[in-house]
Amino acid sequence: MQALNTLQMGGTPEAIGQRLGELARPIFATYMAQSSAWAAVSRWRGHAFVQQLRAAAERHFPAYVAELDAMAAALGWPAHDLFLWNCRGELIHNAPDGCTTLAVRRDAARGLIAHNEDGDPYLRGRCAVVEVAPDGKPGFVSFYYPGSLPGHTFAASRAGVAQAINNVRIREPRAGVPRMILARAVLDAATLDDALALLRDTPRASGFHHTVGGIDAAGAVRVYSVEATAQRASIVEVGAPAGHANHLIHAGHDREAQIITDSSRDRQARLADLLPTLGAQPDGPDFVRTLQDRGGAGLPIFRDDPHDPDDENTLATACMQIAPEGVGFDVWQDGARTLTMQLPRTA
Repeated sequence: MQALNTLQMGGTPEAIGQRLGELARPIFATYMAQSSAWAAVSRWRGHAFVQQLRAAAERHFPAYVAELDAMAAALGWPAHDLFLWNCRGELIHNAPDGCTTLAVRRDAARGLIAHNEDGDPYLRGRCAVVEVAPDGKPGFVSFYYPGSLPGHTFAASRAGVAQAINNVRIREPRAGVPRMILARAVLDAATLDDALALLRDTPRASGFHHTVGGIDAAGAVRVYSVEATAQRASIVEVGAPAGHANHLIHAGHDREAQIITDSSRDRQARLADLLPTLGAQPDGPDFVRTLQDRGGAGLPIFRDDPHDPDDENTLATACMQIAPEGVGFDVWQDGARTLTMQLPRTA
């Protein structure tokens, strides 16, 4: 397995969006042509709900709308179509984005977030890691899906904040900020507290599960499991090893309609079996091995079946080690480590 490409960009939202579009352009049209998700999303062209989503995004986070519009121009795509694609979680409730995340706070100076990024099998070997330095922001590193805002996968910022995203399939979206816009906003947060406030206070259109870690105001490492959905923001601090698949599990989740796939249910059950065997202080290799597990009675955590029932395969596995000095950022693909980097905390 070759080393994973890390591509640098920065400046204004327009400059960042243009570069992201240039990176995606060689494969984007073919990717969309084979995507059943895009076929479903594209039926929403011109719908009033999409106009409400864009209005909310422009009101709260105009820079990211500008980034998307510049990306669309570089791709040669209509801006409204690319915005649609970046609202796929609001428009098709069973969007084909999976993922499994593990987290632990080892002590006041160390935390771990590990994550399987599961997506369209067509994208195996066709994604990248981008290192982005927006004007006036801390800067971040993120796994990048062609044509999507960075941030809805796994990422870490130079403010010392790490984030991993799990799709949750909300049946009843509402007018508000699209979830991929909100996930991108976390990467520009100056502090962990600011990131949590964004997730708690922003009017949300649908929902994601965010695992977020960083340094609190007292200088200690903290890790949180956040179910930020259209109806509620549930923020639970992580201490002992914890895992999350692709459905809501926090107290009160039964008040929000969601889709729970067989794969998500099976992965959550398998985590319940595996995590206690790791002890109270698992390290990065423990978490990576767990995310590469293919055992159990049901559908596996590591997904490489071309006939996966959710049409998803594991594209990459990340392990982010959070410490006061910054975030260690390692990525595996097909069992081989393809990227190792340190992201010093500068904010």
